[in-house]
Amino acid sequence: MNLLLLNPQPYISITLNNSPFSSFPKLSFLRRRTFSPPTAFATVQQFEIPEFDIRNPALSSSYRSPVLVKPNQTVLEAQARVCTGPTQTRPLDEEQAFKVFDTILRSARGELKDEEVSRAQLGAFFAGMTIRANAFPVATQWSEGETRAMKMFWPLLVRVLPPDVIFVADPDGSMMGVGSSIGPCYVGSCTSEMRLVGALREVLAGGHLGFEEVQGVLKEVLPFKEGGDQSQGLSEALLSAFLIGQRMNRETDRELKAYCLAFDDELGPPPVADVRSLTHYGEPYDGNTRFFRSTLFVAAVRSCYGEPCLLHGVDWMAPKGGITEEQMLKYMGANINLSPFEAKKLLEDDEIGFAYVSQREARPSLYSLTKIREHIKKRPPLATTEKVQRYVKATGKEAIVAGFYHGGYEEPLLMLMKRRGVHSGLVVKGEEGALSMTTRLRSVGTTRGIPVNYCSGFRSHDVSSTSELGGVTREGFSLEVNAADYGFQPTDTPRTDRSVSKNIELGLAALSGEKGPAYDRIVLNAGMVDHLLRADGAEDISVALDRAREAIDSGNALKRLVNYIKVSHKVD
Repeated sequence: MNLLLLNPQPYISITLNNSPFSSFPKLSFLRRRTFSPPTAFATVQQFEIPEFDIRNPALSSSYRSPVLVKPNQTVLEAQARVCTGPTQTRPLDEEQAFKVFDTILRSARGELKDEEVSRAQLGAFFAGMTIRANAFPVATQWSEGETRAMKMFWPLLVRVLPPDVIFVADPDGSMMGVGSSIGPCYVGSCTSEMRLVGALREVLAGGHLGFEEVQGVLKEVLPFKEGGDQSQGLSEALLSAFLIGQRMNRETDRELKAYCLAFDDELGPPPVADVRSLTHYGEPYDGNTRFFRSTLFVAAVRSCYGEPCLLHGVDWMAPKGGITEEQMLKYMGANINLSPFEAKKLLEDDEIGFAYVSQREARPSLYSLTKIREHIKKRPPLATTEKVQRYVKATGKEAIVAGFYHGGYEEPLLMLMKRRGVHSGLVVKGEEGALSMTTRLRSVGTTRGIPVNYCSGFRSHDVSSTSELGGVTREGFSLEVNAADYGFQPTDTPRTDRSVSKNIELGLAALSGEKGPAYDRIVLNAGMVDHLLRADGAEDISVALDRAREAIDSGNALKRLVNYIKVSHKVD
């Protein structure tokens, strides 16, 4: 990695040498650009991209591990319809149902060698069917077509499906009115499954579990060992049924808390950074597929004026498989394998002040579910709770900021933030359910659901303690941010369409002083978070926005990002 910080120049020139790839032409990361910022500052002349063992690192889809077996697409499409909430489920019609069950039957008979329906898919699909039959309202229970298809195929399927799948599909042994002992008598094939099976009986009936029960199940079965470790013997079908079943039943607060806190002690107590404040950013782990993702660049900006930021996420995650901070950092040559203890040092570094931690390094048990999460299609409870992690603590004030999309999850997210004991919390409905608020105008007549740029949160008045038992007073707030009220011109959000390099190009151009939509979004999101969380010196929103602009226009934010890429390889 060769990063050169040059002396101030009258213009900014960003270029990047392409790394050689044997199977296709060299990729152009950034075309040569020339900017004229208001002040001269240190510049990035050259990045050297390391060689990768993936096909095309410019696209988010290439970060999916090549060792992961792809799910059967026919059944996956059906899962997208039936493995969702009580009002969102869309029952299959007769043609769709017959196609799905025929696919499952042929796969179970070994006739689909290259398109096999995985055990995880079987568990998720049949869990969805069972929960719908047992607990959903009439409109989202089985359609007539599904009922006819099941009546025809079940006598054939019960002969070829493994016992764990039969249990998920027919836990009471009364499918189609025909008695069977497999489901009622099933207890699991190993000790790791016994508690899981007991919990699943409640979940498949549409019920809920207690905090300790959920934690007990998770700690018993995770980390999941791919390929079916014989000593563990854990069933993918049972685990996927449990994960999707809890989401379909709409998790209670105690269930979400169990998922959120289950592995806090997996690697021991978190390190404590000696910083006066720390903001934890919880972006959706499955990334952005359409629009510019700004949080990495926002973190570089906020670090310039003493607001350290900790980002966390993964390399690639279903269902969206979009652009993540880890992909961008890896593409630019940063070390993406930092431990929380190494991240702590970067947070304390006066020339950096932000860090990224991968779930792979901080919560290996949860990261072990990457393949199963792709095969269950819909987001499990972890998609909510992983955004509210606290991999590093701080000696000063702490805040958590998390994105959301579906209405109803803003209050559970804030509840989890309070449970974490932080001083302030903020949930943002940014574009694509991410954290990035937009400057574009809201469509006229759009009234469905919570609008983009909706924010809700809390601030603690007593910064000496965050324990609710200690009598902390929290001030709640909610608002819809209208960027035009703060002097921003309405602009369409830049499209990236899964292009990691395009997202980086937009971000680096903005940090280099190029005014436009990306620049405005970085300023808006940095200044607004400072203001809403009542960061020091940000009580006045105009002051908060101006200091974010100054962090960019002075070159400090770009310099810190470059420093991070360089120093991340040296920290130990």
